[in-house]
Amino acid sequence: MKIERISQDKIRIFLTFDDLSERGIKRDDLWREMSKLQELFAEMMDQAYTELGFDATGPLAVEVFAMPAQGMVVIVTRPHWNQASGHGDGIEDDELDDVYEMEVTLEESDTIVFAFRDFEDFIEAAHTVHGNFAVPGALYQYNGQWIFHAEPTNVDPQRLQAFIAIMAEYGEAASVTTAVLEEYGKCIIAEDAIAVTCTHFNPRRA
Repeated sequence: MKIERISQDKIRIFLTFDDLSERGIKRDDLWREMSKLQELFAEMMDQAYTELGFDATGPLAVEVFAMPAQGMVVIVTRPHWNQASGHGDGIEDDELDDVYEMEVTLEESDTIVFAFRDFEDFIEAAHTVHGNFAVPGALYQYNGQWIFHAEPTNVDPQRLQAFIAIMAEYGEAASVTTAVLEEYGKCIIAEDAIAVTCTHFNPRRA
């Protein structure tokens, strides 16, 4: 489980499918395991407080995204606190006593994001999947890594899982969002990154 601070009042939590499995949550039953998800959320908030000093007491907005390659991404936002009074706007004292009072949004996303340590790793991955899978996507540079971002449509689920498994041999699933890539990343190949890469670059083992 990886936790990172986005801003003073917002954090992002990334859980792989292995993280979920260790806690008895199955991928196919993600939205039906509400009691286990509540236990998981309490664990996440404890860890967020320990690692980042993020106090989750009081009302929270929670966005949960299930992704086919990455697992689960959780965005937690606190209300903006009035520094002078120590209260959020319009929030009464008795409401502040409620721990984990949440407004939860659950979404499933088809977005696939993989991070590669160097371009050569992406070249090898691209040549391995090219011709076998039609998964168009873009390639970015972000935080010193090469990020492949795709939103596949009309792809057979079993073939998509096979594609994800191959990509995972060369890179690792990443939790970075589309908005972050577009704002802070550098777009290297905007469309058909796999096909374009295979056209212009050969793998090291070729």
